[in-house]
Amino acid sequence: MAGSPAFSQPTGLRAWLLSPEPTSRWQARLGRFYLGWRTFTKNPLAVMGLGIVVLLIVVALFADVLAPYSPVIGGDLRTQRLLPPNETFWLGTDDQARDILSRIIHGSRITLFVVVLVSIIATPIGLLVGTIAGYLGGWVDTVLMRITDIFLAFPRLVLALAFVAALGPGIENAVIAIAITSWPPYARIARAETLMIRNSDFIAAVKLQGASTPRIILGHVIPLCLSSVIVRVTLDMAGIILTAAGLGFLGLGAQPPSPEWGAMVATGRNYLIDQWWVAAMPGLAIFVVSLGFNLLGDGLRDVLDPKAAK
Repeated sequence: MAGSPAFSQPTGLRAWLLSPEPTSRWQARLGRFYLGWRTFTKNPLAVMGLGIVVLLIVVALFADVLAPYSPVIGGDLRTQRLLPPNETFWLGTDDQARDILSRIIHGSRITLFVVVLVSIIATPIGLLVGTIAGYLGGWVDTVLMRITDIFLAFPRLVLALAFVAALGPGIENAVIAIAITSWPPYARIARAETLMIRNSDFIAAVKLQGASTPRIILGHVIPLCLSSVIVRVTLDMAGIILTAAGLGFLGLGAQPPSPEWGAMVATGRNYLIDQWWVAAMPGLAIFVVSLGFNLLGDGLRDVLDPKAAK
């Protein structure tokens, strides 16, 4: 029936975003973003993952304000060493009488630094290798994919250990080692996407217009592969965090007294029976942040993956 609420049309900004005939490219992009956001918010676990990631970013940015104590300077070793969680030290203290909560808060900066830097380094490498291999084919594809297979043949942590052993311990070398071991899955995904689109009609039309191979790859192929790679990168961030924590646990990542979560767990293992909080609290932080990135990646897959069911 006319005028019934069941048949009401969207009005205002929502109607502008959902317009079937956008008047500009900007309006079309905002409309796609709005539809993607609506799909994303239908998944409560994905929203929770986004909340955890946003909380990590906020904590890392304002660590100096949020941390109640210094992350590297301890208190009185006679009275404040290995204290359990209490009203003064909410998560307890470690063997150097340092506040564990303050160290976890400042350690979020290291975690975010590793995740962002590895993504910035590994994603372009994987995209370029995969799209070049898929688009050119032939011996180029064979050589690049065999190199990729060599990296995939080893577990990520084992390969990262080998590179860090060669480069030396330190957070910068750990980031480089993790990035070197992280790009092969992205290359595989980009190559598979490129193989599906390289013979498409629009690629043939671009060729007829005289576009060069680099322009086709950079301007047309890579943007189409980007959404699938972004989903994989988000899902891989939990693995990146665990690898960084593993290197820190073994003493090959961030060096003392840096408040790196893996190194904090390594310190706490000596007191695991009686002072469990020393290892449990940074371990819980690793678990929560890894879970957040996994949930966020699942939500982004629903939004960005064109093959996913809507």
